[in-house]
Amino acid sequence: MGDTPNLGYGDVQVLTMGRVGVDLYPEQLNVPLAEVRTFRKMLGGTATNVAVAAARYGRSSGVITKVGDDAFGPYVRQALQEFGVDASRVGTHPTLRTPIVFCEIFPPDHFPLLFYREPAAPDMTIDRDELDLEEIARVPLFWTTGTGLSEEPSRTATLAALDARNGRSITVHDLDYRPMFWSSETEPGRLGRMAVERATVVVGGRTEAIPLVGDRSASDTARALLNLGVELAIVKLGPDGVLGATQDEEIVVPPIPVEVVNGLGAGDAFGGALCHGLLAGWPLERTLRFANAAGALVASRLGCADDMPTTPEVEELLG
Repeated sequence: MGDTPNLGYGDVQVLTMGRVGVDLYPEQLNVPLAEVRTFRKMLGGTATNVAVAAARYGRSSGVITKVGDDAFGPYVRQALQEFGVDASRVGTHPTLRTPIVFCEIFPPDHFPLLFYREPAAPDMTIDRDELDLEEIARVPLFWTTGTGLSEEPSRTATLAALDARNGRSITVHDLDYRPMFWSSETEPGRLGRMAVERATVVVGGRTEAIPLVGDRSASDTARALLNLGVELAIVKLGPDGVLGATQDEEIVVPPIPVEVVNGLGAGDAFGGALCHGLLAGWPLERTLRFANAAGALVASRLGCADDMPTTPEVEELLG
C-alpha cells in the first residue's frame, strides 16, 4: 500500500460512504440529558467525520450520503464545504428527516447516545443506481462502514461499491458495529465478513469484531481478520491503545494520556488520520502513532467533526 500515489484523479483522494447527522452535544457535563440546559450543534456521522478529519490534513475528500429535505440539509452541506469536504455527493430524500443525535457526557468512558433516525435515516436509502461506480473504482482511498450494511438499499449499495473496487488498495471497511441499528443477531457477522473480504484494510474495536470472528484476544482478532483476505487489520483497544497487523508484522501502540472530555469522536479522528497515513505510504508504526494521537486529541474535546485536529496539533502531541 505504500506505493499509492499522493494525488487524486482530478476528483478526491478520500471518498467515504455512510452516515451523516447533526450532533447535539450538551455543554453541561456529568448531568443526565433531562437536566441539560444548552447544546452545541455540530456535524456528525461516522463516514462524514472521517472525511472531515482527512480534509484537516490537506486530503481532498468527499462523502456519499443523504440528508432530508429539511432545514438541517443545508446546514450539513454548508458545514462540509466549510470543512473543505466536497458535498456534491450528498443527496436529499424527499420525505425523511436528517438524523439528529443527542448524547450524555460522563467522562472518562460513559457517553450514552440517543439517535433520532426513525422511521429510517436518509443515509440508509442510498441506492446502487445512485452511485458513480467508475469514480468509486478509481479513487485512491474508499471507506465504507458496517452501519451501511444494516438495512436495504444501503446494504446492496455498499457491497456493490466494494465490488467496484475489485480488491484495489486502499479500500477500507470500518466495522462500525452498533447493535441498535440491526434487527438480526446473525446478519452483522455474515455481512461484515462479506465486506471485509472485499476490502484491503479493516479497522474497528475488538468487541466490534466479535460478530465476524468471535471473542478473541486483540492479536487473534487481527489474525482472524487478516485470514478474511485484507492486507492490514487494525484493532482499536480503547484505553489500551491500538494494534495493527499485516501478514509480516504486528505492532501495538500504547495510549496517549489525555483528560477525556468526550470519547465519541476519537475513533473517527483515528480513521481520518489513518487515511492520511495510508495515502502518504508511511510505515505502519508511524501511521498508527499519528492516528492514535489524533484520536486522543479529539477525546479531549467536546465535538467530533468540528473538533478534528490539524497536522501541527497532532505532531505537537506526539513530540
